[in-house]
Amino acid sequence: MNPFDFVIDINLGKKDIITNSDNPELAERTYNPYLTNKSLSYFPDTVQYANLMNMHSDLDNIMQYSFLLNIVRKRKRFSKWHKATDDEDLQAVIDYYGYSVKKAKEALKILGDEQLVSIKEKMSKGGMK
Repeated sequence: MNPFDFVIDINLGKKDIITNSDNPELAERTYNPYLTNKSLSYFPDTVQYANLMNMHSDLDNIMQYSFLLNIVRKRKRFSKWHKATDDEDLQAVIDYYGYSVKKAKEALKILGDEQLVSIKEKMSKGGMK
């Protein structure tokens, strides 16, 4: 069972796939509250429920799933997951100065285009692309 099957069931299916599965205990262990809450946090009508489940993370998986299954209204909810972008300029500053990510982001605000080109040239490892 895919962790996103639970999200689909909460949003659209409403069939309680944990209780109705062949092995409810295994299905309950497969349920991932973090992924479920994260996927529900992208929508204005479900963000409060996801936050509530985050505050009550001590509840059993079946209790969290049942709550969300019964309180979230049936609706199509699909969004792309936000992923961190790999920034070449940021990585060059981190490697060149040995900064942390936070400090490198601050340095990028100050550095000019010419300085970034110079840093990238100095940090270039060569080879074929």
